[in-house]
Amino acid sequence: MAVYGSITKGHFFLLVLVCFLKGYLGCVAVAWVMKSGQVVRVFSPKGGREVVLRTPRWEDLDDLLELINSLVEERAEIIVDTKMTREQEVDWLASVLARVEKDEVLHLVGELGGRVVASCDLHRGKGSEAHVGVVGIVVKKGFRGLGIGTEVMRALIEYGEKVGLRLLVLSVFATNVGAVHVYEKVGFFATGRVPGRHFRDGVFIDELTMAKVLGRN
Repeated sequence: MAVYGSITKGHFFLLVLVCFLKGYLGCVAVAWVMKSGQVVRVFSPKGGREVVLRTPRWEDLDDLLELINSLVEERAEIIVDTKMTREQEVDWLASVLARVEKDEVLHLVGELGGRVVASCDLHRGKGSEAHVGVVGIVVKKGFRGLGIGTEVMRALIEYGEKVGLRLLVLSVFATNVGAVHVYEKVGFFATGRVPGRHFRDGVFIDELTMAKVLGRN
């Protein structure tokens, strides 16, 4: 069972009442404040080894740096194509931890055997897109095809539903068949295609946009 932050029942109903009085009932955004290192889900993918899905902490710095740089090195189908320095990663992680504790973003890491092997985030939209969450996820080479990505996506979907989001969206390289399969497996569907959005190794690659409407079975 997943655990998301802490909010009392009294505070929740007070929030609903305030939203109702302001005329916003039906689009309630609930805050689920997360702390550094907070466990969200524990599961066992193929192979039986336990994976802990939790918010990041400072101790993850080296693992996260290795994760992103290993993806760049293998030429993984992600936007980032230049290795990060330790200084850059320090700045990035500091920003992530601050935003997580302010409930501005949900960021989770997948830990297996004491090492971070996956990372994901869910950014809430603002203004007229406050009901939308933008999803991003990466899984380290050697740990794909085990079901980790699927469980991570399910956790993001569950979180999105709990905080009142109505729609999740993401973008993916059209050539990343494995990722597209995972997204479709958890209910995402293609909404569009941007021809030649990415240029890699002398080749233009299309980008797929995908979405999932929450609250539907």
